[in-house]
Amino acid sequence: MIEKNLDGDVFEQVIVFSDGVSHARQIAKEAVNKFDLIVAVGGDGTVNEVASAIVGTGMPMGIIPFGSGNGLSRFLQIPMDTEKAIKTLGSGHIEAIDSGRLNGRPFFNMAGMGFDAHISEVFSHGKKRGFLTYIKSSFEEISKYKPQPYHLEIDGKVYEREAFMLSFANSSQYGNNAHISPDASVQDGLLDVCVIKKFPLWRFPEMGIRMLMKTTGKTKFVEIIRGKHIHIKRNGPGPVHLDGEPRIADAAIEIEVVPSSLKIIVGASYKKS
Repeated sequence: MIEKNLDGDVFEQVIVFSDGVSHARQIAKEAVNKFDLIVAVGGDGTVNEVASAIVGTGMPMGIIPFGSGNGLSRFLQIPMDTEKAIKTLGSGHIEAIDSGRLNGRPFFNMAGMGFDAHISEVFSHGKKRGFLTYIKSSFEEISKYKPQPYHLEIDGKVYEREAFMLSFANSSQYGNNAHISPDASVQDGLLDVCVIKKFPLWRFPEMGIRMLMKTTGKTKFVEIIRGKHIHIKRNGPGPVHLDGEPRIADAAIEIEVVPSSLKIIVGASYKKS
């Protein structure tokens, strides 16, 4: 498909397969300054690994979406069709986008804690991937999960919140066009702190529909606060996720935005925001 959809007189490709966690990051790190373009083939987790090696270097990257959610790819209007995505690589339409850092670790689409981090942890141990598996895991776990208290300091202003989950949105969506912060921008130098408050279990399907309809900002159960520097304290260590990939973090968490830090090829219909 690459040979069919990219001009062979312009592009010469080298394909390397990752064989474990963090290997894609190592491959990309070794490729910086040796190639003209590095392309991640995968979902948001793979994109995170590759972009983590490239961010701040000025090296451009591309994405061929091949994951279960593809949140950043969808936001950047990169086609989900593989051949069309390959053709997009030849367009040369490069934008500089922001990235985030959680306790020093980069993320590019979405980070979070609370229920979605808990689900990412559960999901990571499953044999099956995909949107339906994620929804199934969510329904199985939601009745058992309890909201947690959080102390937030966002650009110097203090908020005390009990939240079902906290999402730190660079783009607007988790993936699969589920938009938690519909007005988020990857080019505004800000992160959207989305506080999802406790809501009745019977309204869970409604919350899902609101994300698909881009109306989460119109419910009393979601509060969105924009900021550059975010400090969080919770009751103890626990799971967080960076672009859907789970890890354990301390009770005190520091998050910041790094403006215009990643050069990336976007889709033809992407509009700079």
